Amino acid sequence: MNWILGLVLVLIVVYLVDIQIKKLKTKSTRKILKENWGKPKTESYFNFELINKFFENHGSSEKVHQKISDNTWNDLDLNEVFKFIDRTTSKIGQQYLYYKLRTIKPISELKQFEELTGIFSSNMKLRIQTQLELSKIASDKGYFLEEIFRSTESEKPGNIWLFYFLSTGALMSIILGFFDPTWFLALVPIFFINLVFHYKNKSSVQYYLNGVSQLAASYVVANNLSTSKEIKSFFQDLDFLKSAKPILSKIRFIEWEKKLDNEYTLFFWFISEMIKITFNLEPILFYNFQKSLKNNRAEIKKLFIFIGEIDSAVSCASLRADDIISCKPKFLDEKQVNAKEIYHPLIEQCVPNDLMLDKSSLLLTGSNMSGKTTFIRTFSINALVGQTLNICFASKFEAPFFKIFSSIRVSDDLLTKTSYYLEEVVRIKELIDISESEDNCLFILDELFKGTNTVERIAAGKSILSYLNKKKHIVMVSTHDLELSDLLRNRNFDLYHFSETIENERLFFDHKIKPGKPKSGNAIKILELYDYPLEIMENARSLDKIALGNEKNEF
Repeated sequence: MNWILGLVLVLIVVYLVDIQIKKLKTKSTRKILKENWGKPKTESYFNFELINKFFENHGSSEKVHQKISDNTWNDLDLNEVFKFIDRTTSKIGQQYLYYKLRTIKPISELKQFEELTGIFSSNMKLRIQTQLELSKIASDKGYFLEEIFRSTESEKPGNIWLFYFLSTGALMSIILGFFDPTWFLALVPIFFINLVFHYKNKSSVQYYLNGVSQLAASYVVANNLSTSKEIKSFFQDLDFLKSAKPILSKIRFIEWEKKLDNEYTLFFWFISEMIKITFNLEPILFYNFQKSLKNNRAEIKKLFIFIGEIDSAVSCASLRADDIISCKPKFLDEKQVNAKEIYHPLIEQCVPNDLMLDKSSLLLTGSNMSGKTTFIRTFSINALVGQTLNICFASKFEAPFFKIFSSIRVSDDLLTKTSYYLEEVVRIKELIDISESEDNCLFILDELFKGTNTVERIAAGKSILSYLNKKKHIVMVSTHDLELSDLLRNRNFDLYHFSETIENERLFFDHKIKPGKPKSGNAIKILELYDYPLEIMENARSLDKIALGNEKNEF
């Protein structure tokens, strides 16, 4: 009797110690969350192969305003921008934020997201409690939850009836063995047959273990988050929590093995494995679980979105709390742009600029390294983040609600033996086809057709830019071709430029956008600064004047 009392006391002590450990862990997590609020993540590695899985696998049938293409995503360096924006706590939230940044939805949904973000900005207690819940599913295993409602069902074997028969046989041999011990001998062949089935089925079960364990944990987190009146008021449909609940008992059994591998001793793992093999429990419950999973995939996806939307809103609230200039965008019905102190979020001490366009597009010229391409990227990034997360890196941002397309990074395709010029022709043709749409489009282009000769490049560039600049579309193009300034001046293009000065034998760029076109370039100046021979410099300057005059005469 004393040993029973001792065992009870030990269990009580273990339980109390466990409670204290959890309290200390929660206190530590709470402190970290407060310290990191309004700051970018410190981690240097982002696994985009897993981060983009939800976007990659779950957007084909959605009706949205636009899904940002791989070309535009890469042109604007948006993986790097995402690293700065991402302040999510869970991996589900991180996947969903990535999806959100690549998916432009109607303005009505953007306004709802703004309201949810506002709650976490103004209510610190709710925000910290929410982050504490989300921290429970912060491990990398969370990336695999989306596989649960994406993956196809494993084919059920035709001899599934044999699993039930052998399981029943094992149970009967044990029961009868208490009346006649010889029945225990029948358990031996049954055990070895079940052993084969058990490990043959193991690979199918193992595939689901990471996602399954996260489904159980995510359900608990989602259920806890739904108890908040503030959060609950933003989600009209929470029935998925009731629908998904019946499969939790099956989930917990299948994830049991995962817990035993990590938390308990080898002895308990061995005992559980013997029980599962003896009664063929794993294949029976696994295929039964798969049926429940198939019937509840829609509810599991809603659970994922519920957590993702909340975590993304907390992330955006943290972004706004950062020590940066930011604003909420205003979307215009007219073909106008009014941006004040707009800047690139990844450039330290970035020089802010203003831009105003009224029923016109932008032709941006200037010297090498002056910031032309960076500026059109800056505007595009702000337009995208404004339309997806309702925040802009500016003191004021007013523009139409765009579909965003670009042609900046074009390269030769060695595998298909396609030249740079032909690759660009294909890309530009896509933009031309898109321009027939009635939607407002933002076209971002850099150094149009630089893979061909000057005369044809300018002729084709002028014609294409004029064609794209119709309806309420806005074209923003950076170029070295000053001739385009004269050709497009009366084609509803506003001319702007970046320039430089030479100070102490060094080029100095102020990175401020200015109206009009530049008076000169800097290519020959750079040769001079690097001590090219005088003969080369004089010859280059004279030929530059002749070439410039000839090209003007061509047009």
